[in-house]
Amino acid sequence: MSALAGTGTLGRLALRRDRLMTPLWAVVVGGLAASGVGSLATLYDTAAKRAEMAASMNANSSMRSLYGPVFSDSVGGLAAWRFGTFTAVLAAVMSLIIVVRHTREEEETGRQEMLSAGMVGRRAPLTAALLAALVANAAVALIVTAGLAGQGAGGALALGLAVGGTGMLFATTAAIAAQLTESARLAKGLTAAVLGLAFGLRAAGDAGTAGGSSVLTWLSPIGWAENVRAFAGERWWVLLLIALAVAVQAAVAYGLAGRRDVGMSFLPARPGPAEGRIATVGGLAWRLQRGGLLGWSAGFLVAGLAFGGMADGAAELVGDNERARQIFERMGGQAGLSNAFLATMAGLFGMIGSLYVVGSVLRLHGEETSQRAEPLLASAVGRLRWAAGHLAIAFGGAVVIMLLAGTGLAVSYGRDFGPIVGACLVQLPATWVLGGLAVLLWGAMPKAAVAAWGVAGLALALGWIGPALDLPRSVLDLSPFGHLPKLPGGAMEWPPTLVLAGVTVALVGVGLAALRRRDLTT
Repeated sequence: MSALAGTGTLGRLALRRDRLMTPLWAVVVGGLAASGVGSLATLYDTAAKRAEMAASMNANSSMRSLYGPVFSDSVGGLAAWRFGTFTAVLAAVMSLIIVVRHTREEEETGRQEMLSAGMVGRRAPLTAALLAALVANAAVALIVTAGLAGQGAGGALALGLAVGGTGMLFATTAAIAAQLTESARLAKGLTAAVLGLAFGLRAAGDAGTAGGSSVLTWLSPIGWAENVRAFAGERWWVLLLIALAVAVQAAVAYGLAGRRDVGMSFLPARPGPAEGRIATVGGLAWRLQRGGLLGWSAGFLVAGLAFGGMADGAAELVGDNERARQIFERMGGQAGLSNAFLATMAGLFGMIGSLYVVGSVLRLHGEETSQRAEPLLASAVGRLRWAAGHLAIAFGGAVVIMLLAGTGLAVSYGRDFGPIVGACLVQLPATWVLGGLAVLLWGAMPKAAVAAWGVAGLALALGWIGPALDLPRSVLDLSPFGHLPKLPGGAMEWPPTLVLAGVTVALVGVGLAALRRRDLTT
C-alpha cells in the first residue's frame, strides 16, 4: 500500500470539517490588509503627507519594532508596512491550528487509529493536513492580492505570496512539532513559541536598524516576508527562500512521520511522581493552564512596556493630520491625544485578552472531547466543581494579565500609574462577557463551542478596524467593548460596566445549568 493512500479522502474530510473555520480565517486575515488601503489613502491623501509619515515612522525605533521599516511611501507601500507583518503572523496562527487539528489532535482522540485501520497510508494524514493549510493560505493570498491590486498588481501579488508563504512555513513547523510531541496542546505551544521567537528577532532587528534590515531580521521568517518589499522594488528571490524553508521542513516532517507509530512521539511526556501531588480539581486546572497564563502574562507585560513609551510621541506621529486624530479619538476618547492613545492601547489589550479567556474556557471543551473529563467525573467530583476550577483560571487570569498590561503601560509612560492601571482593569467586564458566551455555548451547544472564537474575533475587528473605516456607532456597539468608558482621561461610567458584569454572570449561570442537564461528549 502506498504511503499516501487515502490522501484524497482525508483531504476532503479535513476541508469539510474546516468549511466554516477556514473561510472565516481567510476573510479576516486577508481582509485586514485589503480593508486598510482606503483608510490609509484618506489619512495621507498627498505625497507630502505620506513622505512625512514614512520618515517619522522610520525615525521611531518603537514603531519599527512593531511594524517594521517603511520601504515605500506610496499607498500600497504604507499598506504593506502597516498590515504585512500582522497578516503574516495571523496566517501563521491559522496554519498551526489547521495542521495540529488534523494530525496530533486526531491521534490524541483516537480517531486517527481507527482511520488508519483502513486503506490509509502512513503519511496520508500529514499530507491531508498540509493540503488543508495550503488551501487556506492560498485563499488568504488571493484576498490580499485582490484587495491591493488597485495599488499595483506586482506589489499586491508579492504581498499576497509573502503572507501565504509565511503561513505555509509555519504549517510545516507545526507538522514537525506534531511528530515531536505527544499532545496537541504541546504541539501548538511549541509552534507558537517558534512564532514568538521569529517575531521577537524581527522586532529586535528592525528596532536597531533605521535604514534597512539587520542580521536579526534575516534570521526570522517574519523578517523574510517583510523583506519581499512589496510595492518597494519587489525582491522576488526572497519568496524562493520561503519556498525552500517550506520544502526542507516538510521533508523533515515526512521523515519523522514515517518513523513512528500512531499516537507515539519522539519527545514522550515525562512521567509524573510515584505519588500524586494534585489533591483538588482546582489544582489540576492550574496544572493544565499555568503555562498558558504565564505566557500571556509575560507577553502583556512586555507589550505594555513597549506601548507606554510611545504615548508621548503620539501627537508628533499624528502631526496635523486631522483624520488620524479623529480615529484615535474615536477609539480612545477626546481628552488629549496622549490619553486617547493610552485608552486605545488599554482597549486593544482588553480585546486581545478576551482571546485568552475564550481559550481558557474552551479548554473544558477539549478535556471533554478528548475523554479525559469522563474518568475524573466518574469519581466524587461534580461537574460544576470540575468546571469551576478552569473558569477561575480563565476569569481570574484575565485580571492578572490586564493588571500586568496596565503596570507595563504606566511604568513605561512614567506617570499616572493609578489611572492607567484602572483603564486596563475597566476592560474586564467586556472581556468576561465573551468568556461567558463561551461558557454558554459549551454548556448548551458543545458542537458550536468553537463559534466563541468567531465572536471574539468579530469584537477585535470592530474595535481595531471599525474606527478607521468610520463605521457607524450602532455597528461599533455590537462589541461589548463599545460600551465601556474611555479611560484614562474620560469619566468613569459605572452603569454599563455593571450591566456587562451582570450579563457575564447570567451567561455563565445558564451555561453551567445546561451542562448539568446534558450528556458529556454530545
